[in-house]
Amino acid sequence: MTRRKLLVIGLDAAPPALVFDQFRDQLPNLSRMLENGVHGPLRSITPPITIPAWMAMSTGKSPGKLGLYGFRHRKNNDYRDITIPTSFSIKEPTYWEIAGRSGLRANIVGVPPTYPAKPINGNMVSCIITPDDESEGFAHPDGLRAEIRDLVGEYIFDLPFRVEDKEGLLDEMTEMADKRFKVVEHLMKKGDWDITKFVCIGVDRIEHAYWKYFDTEHHLYEPGHKFADSILDYFKFVDEWIGRLLEQTDDDTLVMVVSDHGAKRMKGAFCINEWLIEQGYLVLKEPHPEGDVRSISKLNVDWERTKVWGWGGYYSRIFFNVKGREATGVIEPEELETYRTEFIEKLKAIRGPNGEEWKTFVHRPEDIYPVCNGAPPDLMVFLDDLYWRAAGTIGHGTKYLFENDTGPDDAVHDWDGIFILYNPAFDGEVERRANILDIAPTALTWLGIDVPEDMEGEPIPLKE
Repeated sequence: MTRRKLLVIGLDAAPPALVFDQFRDQLPNLSRMLENGVHGPLRSITPPITIPAWMAMSTGKSPGKLGLYGFRHRKNNDYRDITIPTSFSIKEPTYWEIAGRSGLRANIVGVPPTYPAKPINGNMVSCIITPDDESEGFAHPDGLRAEIRDLVGEYIFDLPFRVEDKEGLLDEMTEMADKRFKVVEHLMKKGDWDITKFVCIGVDRIEHAYWKYFDTEHHLYEPGHKFADSILDYFKFVDEWIGRLLEQTDDDTLVMVVSDHGAKRMKGAFCINEWLIEQGYLVLKEPHPEGDVRSISKLNVDWERTKVWGWGGYYSRIFFNVKGREATGVIEPEELETYRTEFIEKLKAIRGPNGEEWKTFVHRPEDIYPVCNGAPPDLMVFLDDLYWRAAGTIGHGTKYLFENDTGPDDAVHDWDGIFILYNPAFDGEVERRANILDIAPTALTWLGIDVPEDMEGEPIPLKE
């Protein structure tokens, strides 16, 4: 019986507009896969953020089922205490774990959140939340860390990318990707694998750091800048590496190229807590001086008079101060739904800095997920279709910022990532749309493993 294999190339934040259109002619390996495969936009989850999105893709389960709503979460309904998801936060099985029960071996590299690396039937190298390559839980099995350090020296999990030194950052990003691909190639060449999946986080980081230099519609665009081709050059570098990995595949290998979400230019950041103070929902014990920028966790909030507060990020998480749930709640539990209904309309009515209308989406978590585990917010707010981030900090003296409040940043996430399904035996180009929850069922179907009934996606049709 033929032993089928699966290679999953994760390009964090790769958008359809760049891979399928603007850059396509300059990416020969990806272009070859497009010409002889199935591809299209891959609708991300809500919210389209790295940690919940990669795990939703890997398990076929929604963020509500996973209890993942972003990079950080409230702990025990506390006002300030937060927790960061780790591999132990994931209670649903990934498709490589399901396949492992049937004896299939996997190489998993850099898929968030897989720190600390858990034992699997194969090899695992942890992800962006790993403190450094001295950390316990870097890799499984135990000897793999030494093997990687012999191969590439100091391994790089992630980089600070909201920095002013753009020249040095380019070199660091290339080094990070080069080491990641070398590790993946090494594990593939060792053989005895059925699944190899990895995530190149650098695609996301390069877009955040250099988007304004090539996008003529960006409000900070500078014509003729020396970094104008930085994102294209990075994609070309990644494409060369993809070509090397394709040399390790055969007619029995399905190659997937996937991204967890897309990317687009950032118009700015809206200071959600400044707005809540202005509206009288968030109350401080004393006026906060302009210019002293702080997060809400470092402010003297009068919680006994505060009804609502928010978190910043690619979207805003809104929390209501409810009696019996929060330590000094002020909203009666039976009034919460009335408050939420009214507040949804207030949030949708927020306009831009010049009075322009925004296309803002506001969701109750229970309206979009079949179940809400963990610590969901009371409302999820996507400002102007994600073009505007939410800034949770206070002290700016304005509600509108034209850069990120946490450092230089040019891009935001978008709803559609990409998928490509390629096999050397395929012939011709097929375009269709898919959902991020479809990837796990597609992977298992290719490998001949029964898809669990509780997976929320459907296998993407292949041509063979």
